[in-house]
Amino acid sequence: MTSPDPQLRIHGLGVEREGRSVLKGLDMSLQRGAFLSVEGRSGAGKTSLLSCLAGMLEPAEGQISYRCSKGCEHSPGEFRQRIGCVFQHFALTQNATVKTNVLCGLLSQRSPLRTLFGFPSADHRLAEALLEKLGIAHLAEKPVSRISGGERQRVAVARALISSPETLIADEPVSNLNPELARQVLSLLKEHCTDTGCTLVCALHDPKLSEEFSDLRLRLGGACDWELTSTPRQ
Repeated sequence: MTSPDPQLRIHGLGVEREGRSVLKGLDMSLQRGAFLSVEGRSGAGKTSLLSCLAGMLEPAEGQISYRCSKGCEHSPGEFRQRIGCVFQHFALTQNATVKTNVLCGLLSQRSPLRTLFGFPSADHRLAEALLEKLGIAHLAEKPVSRISGGERQRVAVARALISSPETLIADEPVSNLNPELARQVLSLLKEHCTDTGCTLVCALHDPKLSEEFSDLRLRLGGACDWELTSTPRQ
């Protein structure tokens, strides 16, 4: 029995940051629903790699292709609307409420006419359910400017998930959380991948979290070298 076609293929990928090569010759593929952790010290190229995968940075060389749920091949730029992103610095609207920020994750899927007088009640319920799962439902009507860094991080996760992306790219999504909350959020992301088939590429600073939650680990050495390993499961 043959394996299904991978959702993400990377061939001969080279990445540069500020004119300096940080990664060369990356070859790998990810099946739908897989959880890949990306590890490496600061400056090793984690954020640059994630930006390439999200279609926000052109690679120096090589190819990235996505296979959508209908079986068609796409470049990262073509696949952008199917990718959810959790940015390292959150990219939230400070004066808007927590729930409004989460609802903004749906803007690329909603016509201006549909949201002219506000988001439909079904969208509000979806946002509220995500905030509840992430333990911040009580902050729904608070401006983002008045919540903590860890709370903002969870708002960014909810905003990325609300659009039901086929791929989720997360840059240090739990770096501001205590160990208990970090595991709670990663458990939610892992469960989401399992339930929906969403593929997750996640930069993590803690190797123990990578070992606990990921299916594959990509370690960037910072001198253009890399190592890909699978995570053993008992």
